[in-house]
Amino acid sequence: MAEPIALAALALDTTIGWPRHLYDRVGHPVGGFARTIAACERHWNRPCHPEIAKRALGVITLVLLAGGSALIAWAIETVIRFWAGAWAWLLVAMAAWPALAQRSLLNHYHSILAAQDSGDLADARRAVSLVVGRDTASLDEVGVASAAIESLAESFCDGIVAPLVWLTLLGLPGAWAFKAVSTADSLIGHPEEPLRAFGWASARCDDALNLIPARLSAVLICLAAGKGWRVLWRDHARHASPNAGWPEAAMAGALNVRLAGPVSYDGMWRDKPWIGDGASPTTQSMRKARAIFLRACALLWLIAGGIAWAL
Repeated sequence: MAEPIALAALALDTTIGWPRHLYDRVGHPVGGFARTIAACERHWNRPCHPEIAKRALGVITLVLLAGGSALIAWAIETVIRFWAGAWAWLLVAMAAWPALAQRSLLNHYHSILAAQDSGDLADARRAVSLVVGRDTASLDEVGVASAAIESLAESFCDGIVAPLVWLTLLGLPGAWAFKAVSTADSLIGHPEEPLRAFGWASARCDDALNLIPARLSAVLICLAAGKGWRVLWRDHARHASPNAGWPEAAMAGALNVRLAGPVSYDGMWRDKPWIGDGASPTTQSMRKARAIFLRACALLWLIAGGIAWAL
């Protein structure tokens, strides 16, 4: 039987997550990525540089970050397999576990849902501001619910399915290289100035690496809900991202709600198209989305276990 590394990593993430005391003591690898990206952006993304230079320096930033992450992960996995013998698979799973985000994603989502349930809109806005990039200060209950559900659907791909896919295909280097690229995309892969040119490579690389995971995520959401296929097929291309629209459209169809639409970033309204044609999302929609998410994660567990058994 093949080593159940992916399954063990999922189990560790679900059971332990990334404990707060561990975060306070040593931080998280993504924090190291963020500091590296910030340093590169601060020194290299200067207004005096022409666009082609910014793009080239953005490529160098991405290569240093993703390549360095993959190299370190390869060295760790090589040492583990040399010294740990039959238990190497478990140690590799432990090294991959922080790249997954089932537990942390669900914890953040629970915080938003709890605030909505208690009627504390200010706390709900604060909680949702931790997981979305849009302006949240003026969101009403529908706006909070929509933002939370969209984040849950998209993060199911970015934070769980995609790193697991690359862990399965390329081992520990694949998981951590993806995580580095994903972090770079979230921080600098923006279409607006002053990051448009510098973050171009990060955004395009993230698009490529999420091509298969996004579609797999959408299929898992529809399977977990038992519906949503029509809206998925019709509306997935309405999102500005070539990938994020897949899980979001799947979740909108599964819940029979309308997501996305006009949204404010940095005080500027953007007239984004709607995804789905149902009612506006509510707190009850958030509960249903959580149940679908948990079932989709269970399906992912079955796939990881089935691959290990079949190989």
